[in-house]
Amino acid sequence: MARLRPGRTCRSPNSQAWARYSQSKPRKNYIRALPHTSIQIFDMGKIKPEYDARVTLNTEQPIQLRSNALEAARLVAHKYLELNIPTEYYLKLLVYPHNVIREHKMAAGAGADRVSRGMSLAFGRPVSVAARLRSHQPVFMVMTKSANREAAASALKKAAAKLSGTYKVHS
Repeated sequence: MARLRPGRTCRSPNSQAWARYSQSKPRKNYIRALPHTSIQIFDMGKIKPEYDARVTLNTEQPIQLRSNALEAARLVAHKYLELNIPTEYYLKLLVYPHNVIREHKMAAGAGADRVSRGMSLAFGRPVSVAARLRSHQPVFMVMTKSANREAAASALKKAAAKLSGTYKVHS
């Protein structure tokens, strides 16, 4: 399924959050069916007791990130760490996308005014899920040995390039 709108249309967390979905009473919900999240795995690598360095990727402003952007960033960081320091790291995605993003599709083209209903009943259909992040909230965390700290920091910089907004690597 292709993404219908660019990420800049929903990266601002100023809109109303919609995460209301009940397992027991699904007919009472505003959102009838939840879209699936694109994130496959949240923990990668191995946890070892000899890890003494911890590197995190933190946001610099409040932002809303879609699940497919988080998955792309996770794949880039994991691949870089696997190539440079295999079996010497533990990578964890620290956020989960709960917020449901809706889209009100409008008909466009000739004669669309006879087809579309305008803004009446404009709640929209759920198209994806996103994570709402506060300022200075960690998104990714890498635990490794102190000799591999630079490789972990560069992996998180590559992951930050896949995400919208500004980020800072803390070690």
